Amino acid sequence: MSSEHIYKQYDAELEAVRAKVLEMGSLVEQQIVDAIQSLVTSNNKLATSVIEKDHMVNTLEVQVDEDCSHIIVRRQPTASDLRMVLMMIKTITDLERIGDEAAKIARFSQKSIETDRMWTPRFAEISSMSNLAREMLHMALDAFARSDATKVLEIAQMDQELDEHYQMTIRHLITFMLEDPRTISMSLEVLFIAKAIERIGDHAKNISEYVVYMVKGKDVRHISMDEMEQEVNN
Repeated sequence: MSSEHIYKQYDAELEAVRAKVLEMGSLVEQQIVDAIQSLVTSNNKLATSVIEKDHMVNTLEVQVDEDCSHIIVRRQPTASDLRMVLMMIKTITDLERIGDEAAKIARFSQKSIETDRMWTPRFAEISSMSNLAREMLHMALDAFARSDATKVLEIAQMDQELDEHYQMTIRHLITFMLEDPRTISMSLEVLFIAKAIERIGDHAKNISEYVVYMVKGKDVRHISMDEMEQEVNN
């Protein structure tokens, strides 16, 4: 078998795995949208769909993990190819956890529908938070697809904004609970949803940081924004 043919086959294998990661990301992104929609509109069917899709996400995680392991064993990738494989292994873990958070929100939606306890004052904030988290994930996946390390800065800034939304939601919910103890149970459940969305943002930020490692070979986790900017632009 010629070297050229081997290289083409190797590139095809890498591209196939990359496509699966992006498929998994698209599925998870839709889970976020549907989970929040089911909550806001009391749509039990949509909530059930989110939970069922979680099995599909888990299956893709296993497939990608196995594919990456086979590539490492058979092809022994080096340099940028090795970084891409390692990046994909890390990314599918974060995507699977995002799917879990979306499924948690969907289960809460089902619980609220069944007990007829829908209380909506904070759902506007929840929707705003979820839109921001979903956009972060979309940008991170796009950065992966385009091998664009520069997006990490914008995503990190969005993560700070999401954290501020989360803290504001906590303050508002505490005020509601103090003013009317009857809202304590529901307020705690809404806080649970807000925390799930905040975690989704964290995972999206993680993925964007893996892209930097894949493209530049630099680890930008746990550093300041100024340091991150220097690493990305150098």
